[in-house]
Amino acid sequence: TEDCIHLISQFERLTGAGSRDCVIDDRNNRLIFVVNPGEMGLAIGKKGASIKKAMEVMGKKIEVVEYSPSPEQFLKNCFLPAQVIAIEFDESDDGQVAHIEVKPDDRGIAIGKEGKNIFKAKKLALRQHNIADVMLVNNEAA
Repeated sequence: TEDCIHLISQFERLTGAGSRDCVIDDRNNRLIFVVNPGEMGLAIGKKGASIKKAMEVMGKKIEVVEYSPSPEQFLKNCFLPAQVIAIEFDESDDGQVAHIEVKPDDRGIAIGKEGKNIFKAKKLALRQHNIADVMLVNNEAA
């Protein structure tokens, strides 16, 4: 959208990091930017200076995810700092579905408060890699 194009250009000006996508998440009052591979450090800046400045100027919480051409690596990046153990893909009537297994201790982080992290992963996986759904698998068998 036009709003996203404007936000991406503002984000790039403020941080120096290239961005390929922007999600305006009004429900969680945040902006999510997908930055180019290798530009995560630029986006965050020394001690978080760049991202803090961008948050002040844009007036919203900002989250960044590093893009990867590999769907597996991209999904791992979406769930950071939760540690992804395994990813399996299968087809459903609606398209490709990613089943994500995270360390049991990281399950809460992967879901996020009110499901905001799983929401972010689902939204970005669809937009960047045409993955129809992302599901956390229960790995309590241990």
